[in-house]
Formats: sequence, C-alpha cells, structure tokens
Amino acid sequence: MAYADRFGLAVTAAAAAPVADYVAAVDLMLSANAGADALLERALAADPDFALAHIAKARLYQVQARVAEAKAAAAQARALAPRLTPREARHIETVAVAVEGNGPAALALVEQHVAEYPRDAVPLSLALGVFGLLGFSGRPDHHEAQLALLARLAPHWGEDWWFLTYLGWARIELGDVARGAAEVERALAGNPRNAFAAHARAHGYHEAGDPERGASFIEAWLPEYDRAGQLHCHLSWHLALFELARGNPKRARDLYTDAIRPSVSQAPPLFNLADAASFLWRWQLYEAGSDLAAWAEVAAHARQHFPRAGVHFADVHAALAESTGLTERRLAGCHERVATGRQPQGPVVPDLCAGALAFTRGEYADAMIHLGAALPELRRIGGSHAQREVFEDTYIVACLRAGARDKAAARLAERLARRPSARDERWLAEAQRV
Repeated sequence: MAYADRFGLAVTAAAAAPVADYVAAVDLMLSANAGADALLERALAADPDFALAHIAKARLYQVQARVAEAKAAAAQARALAPRLTPREARHIETVAVAVEGNGPAALALVEQHVAEYPRDAVPLSLALGVFGLLGFSGRPDHHEAQLALLARLAPHWGEDWWFLTYLGWARIELGDVARGAAEVERALAGNPRNAFAAHARAHGYHEAGDPERGASFIEAWLPEYDRAGQLHCHLSWHLALFELARGNPKRARDLYTDAIRPSVSQAPPLFNLADAASFLWRWQLYEAGSDLAAWAEVAAHARQHFPRAGVHFADVHAALAESTGLTERRLAGCHERVATGRQPQGPVVPDLCAGALAFTRGEYADAMIHLGAALPELRRIGGSHAQREVFEDTYIVACLRAGARDKAAARLAERLARRPSARDERWLAEAQRV
C-alpha cells in the first residue's frame, strides 16, 4: 500500500505505523540525532518487507562504519526493489551503490535521481557534507559543486530545515558567511535540535573569526545533545578550538578528556581520529603542551580502525599521531596508491603525510617543502576549512622555525584578509620581527 514520507514522496509499506517510524528515523538521521536504529527496527518488525526502511538502515550503518551490516541491509532492500515504484527502486540502488563503496557511480546516480526527484533527501544527502560523495571525490572544487547542486534544487525545498542547513553551510565554506549563517539560523528555527545545523553555525563563527560567540553558542546547545549523537565529539572539538582561540587551554584540554579522546567518544572511527589527532597536534603546535600518553591512545585507535593506507582522510590524520616508523609505512602505501591510480586526491595525501613526518622529526625545512607543495591542492582531501587548517598551521610554524619568515608572513596575510585571528596576528608579528 502507498503512503507518503515527509517530503511528499510515495512510500510502499504495509501499514501507517511503520511509515511513521521510518519518517521519524530519517529525520533523526538527517539531524545527526541518536535513536534512528530503534525506530527502523520497530518499523521492520511490523513490516519485514519495508524496503525503504532496510535501505535507511544500510545508510545508518554505513555512517556508523558497520560495513558488513550496511551491505547486508542494502542487499535486503535490493531484493525487494522489484515490488516498488521506480522512484523507490532507484532510491535504493543509489544508496546501495554508495554503501558498496563505489563513490563515482553513486554520485552519478545521485545527480540523475535528484534531477527527477529533487526532494528525495536520503539519496541527496549522500553527496553533501564534509565526508560526502562530493567532499571525498578528490575534486578541488567540491565546495562549489555542492553549492551549485543545492542552488539548482532550492526552488523545490522552500524553508525545509534540513535543506537550509546544507545550503547555508555550503555558502559559509565559500566565504559568504553572513548569508549562509542566516540560512542556518532559519534551519535551527525549523528544528532547534538539528545537530547538523548547530555544526554549520559553529563553522559560521569560525569563518567569521568569532571564538567568543562560537563558544557561547556551542556551550548553550551541546548539553542537551545525546553523547551517542553522531556529532557530539565533533561539536566538542569545535568548542575546544574556540577555547584555544580564546586563550583557555585548560578548558580546551578538559573538553578533549571528557568528549573527544577515543576512549570516551562515541563518534564513528574516522570522525574521532580526525578530531582527536588534530586537536592534540594543535595543542602542541600552539605551545599549550604535549602528552605522549594521549598520543599513544590516538595512535592505537588509528592502528585498530585504519591499519594501512587507503582512507585518505584517515591517513593524513594518522600521520599526526603515529610513530615515525608507522608513518613511514603509511606514507609508502599512500605513494603506491597514487602510482597505481587508486588515490583520487592525488599526491596531496603523501605530501601531507611526509610533511607531518618531517615536522615530527624537527626537520622544519623539509616539512615546509612538503606542506607547501600540498597547500595548493589541500581542498582535494575534503573536510572543511576548519579541519584542513591544521595543515596550514603546521606549514606556518614550519616556516617560522626554518627561518622562512617571508613565506609564513605571506600565508598569514592571506588568512587575515579572510577573517580575524589573534593567533595569526601573533604569528605575523613573529614573522615580521627584525
């Protein structure tokens, strides 16, 4: 029997109750809130042949890095597809191809699907965000591509809180901070507990160079967010960075201990590795201190979940945490992937790993060379400006320590033209000191 989802699209199911659970679960997924798994299980207990619930579960498991379970759920959905409408069948196929790890094919399916069904949120969501199909495509223009896609679809979406979140975030990442932040504020008004919108708002404060208001915003929003929520660790990371920018290193380190370190975070492994490693690296880089025991925990997390080169965003962050021997082996794997055409991001990945390795050894001139080669292509690794900035910071400090003050000053002047930063002003003064 046909029902409808929140976006006005037909849904094939046996009864209204499982559809209601599915709709609620999808909204939890689209807002990065916990609880979708229980709702989907209840929907499938009531209707075991509910194909869209199976594929939603596959997507949820994919985000949670439960790869085998995700593929099994996708296979169940595919087996049921012949009974469905053409829209539902292609919805399932699009998500299933993404779950299988074929990013280019999945992205092509997304673009084809949303051209005909612009309000089908789950397939569209695959392309969006810092770790989405566009963000991890290796394209240097992935931010522009996301905004172009969303701008084409915007007439179909109106004031929907989920769509406004990504439209606003795309603008923020491209420097249209005021307009993007206003759209994100409207998204939060539509769903105040939308963690993706809270995250986008944090980026707005970062890009505006406003750590005071950024910290105040997250401090007010975060306490009622479930620690099992997908973004709890990452929002805590943003708050910790704001605290470092405000000159509160103890508060930043307390946040790391409480919510970011691998033993306490409930985030997916890739999210947690990036947040933990980049925070501790900044902690050292900003001369707030060092902690070998903390590094050992993050390195163990990297070895457990990403034991060899292959997931580029994990590789560049593991290189910050691992011993020199482990990083050398990872670096060799990254070079091999580039040489065999299996690294869409290209040489930027081994360049970043090599730069981190040289910096760890105190070889600052070499670090400057490797990181300097990577910076023009840095966008290819995906992530956000805030996430990628750790490598830019490392280049600046390497330049200062190698005596290349003119190079550091040039990069700092470029950054300060984009947004204010007390730390950048201090570094620039050091670079210009006679």
